[in-house]
Amino acid sequence: MGAHIADALGWPFTAVPPGQHLEFIEQIKFTVAGTAAAPSVNLAKLGVEVATVGRIGDDTIGQFVRSTMNRYGVNTDNLVVDPERQTSASLLPIRLDGSRPALHVIGANAGLTESDVPWDVVEQAEVFHLGGAFILPGLDGAPMARVLKRVKELGLIVTMDFLMSPRPDAQDLIGPSLQYVDYLLPNIEEAGWLVGSEDRAEIVSWLHGQGVGHTVLTMGGDGVSIAANGRPETVLPAYAIDVVDTTGCGDAFTSGLISGILDGLDVVDAAERGLACGSLVATGLGSDAGIVDREQVKAFQRNQPRLASAA
Repeated sequence: MGAHIADALGWPFTAVPPGQHLEFIEQIKFTVAGTAAAPSVNLAKLGVEVATVGRIGDDTIGQFVRSTMNRYGVNTDNLVVDPERQTSASLLPIRLDGSRPALHVIGANAGLTESDVPWDVVEQAEVFHLGGAFILPGLDGAPMARVLKRVKELGLIVTMDFLMSPRPDAQDLIGPSLQYVDYLLPNIEEAGWLVGSEDRAEIVSWLHGQGVGHTVLTMGGDGVSIAANGRPETVLPAYAIDVVDTTGCGDAFTSGLISGILDGLDVVDAAERGLACGSLVATGLGSDAGIVDREQVKAFQRNQPRLASAA
């Protein structure tokens, strides 16, 4: 449940041409993205039965999001059409090093509320993933905490990722929800903005103090930090890859970790699968790049060299 976004990506981006000048690039691509939609697509590729919950606009962008997700096998029956807002979308000019600025329209994601939760579907699930805290104004804060409290009462595993820039009300908005989160999956920069620190030990300690079951912090080329509440941290080294685009890597990591949990793996082994998924996505353009199926991910894990851990 959460953010559903359509991305328009261009590669490689080196400069904005002046005035109305024309600049040629090698590739433009349209993909389904967002911290709920992208993990849903990747989970379907990994053979997991997945239903997605969110809002799209009554527009061609929304039709693209729904039809693309359906093509991958995602159940979109609970993707609500918002009659007043456009489908959320981003323009992403991708630099040669894989980084990118982003121009974003929040669109229909702003209309998602707790009333959109299909509880009959949730009751049949094993994992509830909430993707997009801080860009879901209709759900952020007390409504999100109420939803996750009920999800936990139903016995589901809760995973969460968020999208944020530094903001003074961050802890107030997400704090009440953290006690219900079994696996919190932000990148280290966003986690630092939330906590107000660049010290990883302090970040982990604060999140555990709020009741998070496991912190799973992605750190780019430094790998991933994993810590169960009250237990020592484990750091897994990143894979050695040629990075094309970092868009969607965190969402791919989420899908790998969730599929591992569903397979009964412990959190470290599940995170190993997540690292492989995120690395594969980084080798192509857009959130849907890289991952083909579970066997391909396993082969990547067996054969791809790792970087020396710098963490």
